[in-house]
Amino acid sequence: MNFDLTDEQRAIRDTFARFCDERIAPQAAALDEAHAFPRALFRELGELGFFGMRYPESVGGTGLALTEFCLALTEVARGSMSLAGAVAMQSLMGTKFLQLLGNADIVERLFKPALRGDRIGAICMTEPNAGSDLESIATTATKVDGGYVINGQKTWITSAPLADFFTVFARAGEERKLTIFLVEKEFRGLTVGREIHKMGVWALPTSEVAFNDCFVPDSHRLSKEEGDGEGHLRKTLAEIRIITGAMALGVARAALDEAVRYAGERQQFGKPINRFQAIQLKLAEMATGLEAATALVHRAAWLCDAKRPHHKEAAMAKLFATETAASICDQAARVLASYGYAMEYPVQRYLRDVRFTLIGGGTSEILKLVIAKEVSA
Repeated sequence: MNFDLTDEQRAIRDTFARFCDERIAPQAAALDEAHAFPRALFRELGELGFFGMRYPESVGGTGLALTEFCLALTEVARGSMSLAGAVAMQSLMGTKFLQLLGNADIVERLFKPALRGDRIGAICMTEPNAGSDLESIATTATKVDGGYVINGQKTWITSAPLADFFTVFARAGEERKLTIFLVEKEFRGLTVGREIHKMGVWALPTSEVAFNDCFVPDSHRLSKEEGDGEGHLRKTLAEIRIITGAMALGVARAALDEAVRYAGERQQFGKPINRFQAIQLKLAEMATGLEAATALVHRAAWLCDAKRPHHKEAAMAKLFATETAASICDQAARVLASYGYAMEYPVQRYLRDVRFTLIGGGTSEILKLVIAKEVSA
């Protein structure tokens, strides 16, 4: 049993740790306050090869494993959860089905530029009445001559105002089963609606998207056959949960580091507050929780890379890592006391942003049901 990172894994982690410290962290607060999408940083990560880490070299990627991707993503999230959410979407959900199912034109014209950060992709699943319940997805795709006509409403679509293309899940065929389509932003009938104002991740826009008689040519039906969308989605779900856990590790590390720094500098009753047992206990619990969460996320990623059963472990990793990260951010705010409530300190941003990880990839309640079902099988 070896828990050491390989030389390559350490190099990847260190590369993105430097990028976080030198490029992301100095800008994170200003980008957040301005609600400004970090497009320059987004493109720089594309130049570093971040978006292609999970894709084969034959299509412009670097063919790395999920474990390496999680190490890099954690460092990005340590600097900015808004940026981490954007690049996670671009690297997996926003582009995966194009690479997996798209024709040569789609791969060359949209997918490969997306790996460089020159194009932005989004995925449209969630609807006003369909979140965890995939069976409630109501968007339809009706077959017509030369393609399909899509009608429906999507919501909580990450990067929607910026996206050049959308991977859309809609019901098609006589049995009205989930089918995957690619909709480009220029297609008539596609409307990016109101932006959703969120508690956190202010630099990452999230919007509603509407399809009103939106014509999609046959070439843009990504599904090889009508109704195979749910199968493809479920294969991706475990990966989504693992990378969400990795993002939680990043913001938790940032919060712990800030609490440790502040506790060493803040003086009360003639000595730094890290000399008081009450603060020491908080720091110990935070550090222990982060260590345990890291082990769960990395093991789930390793199981996925080894092509071993990992759906239960992915749910466990996401559940524990995100809940632990939320607790760590809360405890960090308590260590800073009144300054944990002040906008001039980053802990308030960590406290707001960490809730982003509690939702994506399945709520904690849904994950508990998944785990219970696996355990009871």
